[in-house]
Amino acid sequence: MVHVGIGYDVHQLVSGRKLILGGVEIAHDRGLDGHSDADALMHAICDAILGALGEGDIGQFFPNNDPRWKNVSSTIFLEEAARQVAFHKGRIVNIDTTIIAQAPKILPHVHGMKMRIGEALGLNIKKIGIKATTNEKMGFVGREEGIAAMAVASIDLPE
Repeated sequence: MVHVGIGYDVHQLVSGRKLILGGVEIAHDRGLDGHSDADALMHAICDAILGALGEGDIGQFFPNNDPRWKNVSSTIFLEEAARQVAFHKGRIVNIDTTIIAQAPKILPHVHGMKMRIGEALGLNIKKIGIKATTNEKMGFVGREEGIAAMAVASIDLPE
C-alpha cells in the first residue's frame, strides 16, 4: 500500500554561512541559518519520508538542541530516513520537491542535488523531482530573507 507524506522547511538567510541545498554548496552571498547545515530541501524531504511512515518529524529524530547535530551535513538525516523506510520494510516510490527562493538560481544545481539525494536515499535520480520557483518578490522569500522547500514522498509499505 502506498503512503504519502509531505514536508516543509524554511531557514533564514544570514551572512557568514555557506548556502547548502540538496547537499550541494551554491555560491551566494549568504547561507541558511540553522543548527545543522540548514539544508531546507533535505529537511523537507526527511519530514515527508517520516510523515509517510507515520513517524515523528526531523526534530524528534535530530533535536536542534542536541550538540551532536551542530553543523552536521543533512545527508545524515536523509540516510536515517532511508533506514527508517527499510526498518518498516518499505520502499521509496518517489520524491517530489519545490524550492522557493528569490535568489540564487537553482536550475544549474538540480542535477547535483538529485545525485546527492539519490545517494543518501539509495534512490534512482529519475524518481526524484526538484523544481524551483520565486515568490515574485513577495514576503520573506521575495525580500531574500530566507529560502523554503516543500517535499512529497510516496512510500510503498506492506499492509
